[in-house]
Amino acid sequence: MASVLAVAGLEKRYRRVQALAGVDLAVEPGQLVGLLGPNGAGKSTLVKIACGLVRPTRGRAEVAGAPAGSVAARQALGYLAELFRFPGWMTADEVLALHQRLAHSPGGTAERGELLELVGLPEARRTRVAAMSKGMQQRLGIAQAMVGKPQLLLLDEPTSALDPAGRRVVRELLEELRRRGTSVLLNSHLLSEVELVCDHVVIVDHGRVVAAGAPADLRREGGVEVETAVGVRKFPDARRADVPRLVRELVAAGEDVFGVRVVTSTLEEAYLEVVE
Repeated sequence: MASVLAVAGLEKRYRRVQALAGVDLAVEPGQLVGLLGPNGAGKSTLVKIACGLVRPTRGRAEVAGAPAGSVAARQALGYLAELFRFPGWMTADEVLALHQRLAHSPGGTAERGELLELVGLPEARRTRVAAMSKGMQQRLGIAQAMVGKPQLLLLDEPTSALDPAGRRVVRELLEELRRRGTSVLLNSHLLSEVELVCDHVVIVDHGRVVAAGAPADLRREGGVEVETAVGVRKFPDARRADVPRLVRELVAAGEDVFGVRVVTSTLEEAYLEVVE
């Protein structure tokens, strides 16, 4: 199947500033892709180009096979900006009804109820935005991005204002979207969240992709630790494939083995290695 988001050779220059310098990226159907990078790396520019809010200097970006910014592309995506604001006098139901009209969604009351249920706000239908916590507003923002059942969601820091319980709700929501076949490009600074939910990670720095792959592929093994009766034995140069041999040698030497741990770096460590 064709990529839901396809970016090739994407460049964007603001006078002397090169925001993007030839980015290639693809989001497949049902895939959750984490977009990582330091401030000023070009992530927001990439997302805005995909939304059609910014035009690229060179290269191409397509959403569901249509040029980014075209009517067909905009109909295929939902977007939640990092900084957004809904009218304080509106209720959650009114906010979603407004976005249904803007997106020409025929979902009506049933769609609004389903979306509020999905984001953990089933009791907030009549609650005004001004009376909501920042976390509730963030989840309402995710709900509005899902109006019309878009093929692709572009989420910019969707968990930044949420407490641990709220972040868990969003993780469960993202996993449900994966099951439904909805694709997500998640722009986030919370690497632990990205590591938990994303199938694929793209790290951008100075307008270029500096690393990409599954979170497990980006992490590196850093030795083996074996728990024995006399303490933890560390083998810093060993890898997972060395574990059976190490255990056999220790047992043959008369040591009791109680546990083995392959030491791996975290996604955060892998991220810092490529951007620093």
